[in-house]
Amino acid sequence: MAVLTATLPRPAFHKRPLQRRTLRLLLAVVLGYAVLWAAGAGGVLALSYWMREESPAPAGTRTVQGVHHFQPVDTRGRLWRGAAPSPAGYRALAALGITTVVDLRAEDLSAAQLAEPAKAGLKLVRLPIRDGQTPRPEQVRAFLDTVARAAGPVFVHCGAGVGRTGTMAAAYLVQTGEESSAQAVRRNLAVGPPSIEQIYYGLSLSPAQAEQPPLPVVVVSRLVDAPRRIASWF
Repeated sequence: MAVLTATLPRPAFHKRPLQRRTLRLLLAVVLGYAVLWAAGAGGVLALSYWMREESPAPAGTRTVQGVHHFQPVDTRGRLWRGAAPSPAGYRALAALGITTVVDLRAEDLSAAQLAEPAKAGLKLVRLPIRDGQTPRPEQVRAFLDTVARAAGPVFVHCGAGVGRTGTMAAAYLVQTGEESSAQAVRRNLAVGPPSIEQIYYGLSLSPAQAEQPPLPVVVVSRLVDAPRRIASWF
């Protein structure tokens, strides 16, 4: 007598629990990043607003056509700061007696953009720093040397004239003994919100050194600053 044997099907592989765990993990990562961004970006914006209300603009601050955030850095009128000038802005700087422009932008600039300072009779010095980041020690030394050797007043700028410009101005003020690191950071916050690593850099400045922030600070700063930098590409 033949015996029939039935092969029972193997239990089906359950994908749903795994998919749920993956979705929960992704949701936790997204929510964690959102909290980090809100706390970091919101905190810097609040500090910037507070400093803008509490700190008056330096004496000599004025409106210059084609140059936003134009103001003096030191008390001698040797160094000035602001946003990237328009063609009219370069001509206005030359009319004010500026002789040298230090461009901190690391963005891809056209030959026409790079030629604008020379058209206005200004000497151009480039010390490229990526948006949201801080200058290397050798860049600070080159900047100090440029200001010391320039034939007349120097104007330093990045894109908006806030973060990179502020860190270089802070390094100049601290290393020349004009201001403390805290004073220099407060002044930069009053102009606009820099990145977290730029704030840390400014607070850690001393007359003897200008070092870049440690890796954990850099990682947190760039995670918080990522949406702003991505938006600037569009």
